[in-house]
Amino acid sequence: MAADRLTDSAPAASAPAATTAKAALEAWIVYLAQERRASPRTLDSYRHGVAVYLDFLMEHGGGPVSLDDLARVSVADVRGFLAVRRQGTGDGGLSPRSLSQNLSAVRGFHRWLDRRLGIANDAMALVRGPKIKASLPRPVSEDQARGLLYEAGADGALEPWEAARDAAVLTLLYGCGLRISEALSLSRSDAPLGETLRIVGKGQKTRIVPVLPVVRRAVDDYVRLAPFALSPQMPLFRARRGGALSPRHMQATMAKLRGALGLPERATPHALRHSFATHLLGAGADLRSIQELLGHASLSTTQKYTAVDAEGLLAAYAKAHPRA
Repeated sequence: MAADRLTDSAPAASAPAATTAKAALEAWIVYLAQERRASPRTLDSYRHGVAVYLDFLMEHGGGPVSLDDLARVSVADVRGFLAVRRQGTGDGGLSPRSLSQNLSAVRGFHRWLDRRLGIANDAMALVRGPKIKASLPRPVSEDQARGLLYEAGADGALEPWEAARDAAVLTLLYGCGLRISEALSLSRSDAPLGETLRIVGKGQKTRIVPVLPVVRRAVDDYVRLAPFALSPQMPLFRARRGGALSPRHMQATMAKLRGALGLPERATPHALRHSFATHLLGAGADLRSIQELLGHASLSTTQKYTAVDAEGLLAAYAKAHPRA
């Protein structure tokens, strides 16, 4: 799980001045931010997940949680916590996937306590997480992807530079397989794009992706029309008032486009990244190459696209074969 990965390779270091469970949580978050370079979203998720866990232990034990208490947490305690989270309290019950992520954060916290503060707890290894039904990526078809990119650039309700901007961002997602956060993290100095683009993705992993001419043209069109004079280090993609463009804007843009084109709700910005991988696989690209292009840490993550491609093949067979 993600929290486990963020602590597996932690180097030895002097223990922070943490005398309570809450203080230890904040010290762990500082470690994740400064040494593991976790994203703000990841930090918020882990802090919330472990804070809820500590609140449960406090209520369960009838008082503040000490570091010694964390060493004595039992398998039954953790199972009780997961049961409460599954059933829901004030914020509703968690799905199996969210519950697994919460458990992952708790395990990562205890792993850090062991390695940094010498507070071991063997119960964590004995708790099984919930079973999660594997979900497949949900790409759009090639024709749908082309339609989305065309409609984004032809939106007459926007200023020409705004339509060019939206088309450029979506073209980066589909043409380079970028995450929305990666596309919006590009700076003015990245344009005009070259034949390759250096991307810093999850976990600060760097990868090099090739840039198609159509992607370069889309970004060039936006830069040519944009009304802002930007310094090299400023974000490339700007909102109407000049601030950095937000992921929420692109999500709203995709919602508008899929409504206009009659596409299902699965047609999200991230679906274009899935489409990039699925369409490459369908055209004969090998999994290792796609793994590198997407920046996946594990090949098993990339292998999900083989199931998607097989589904598409079977659907085409069922539709085309005269005896299907």
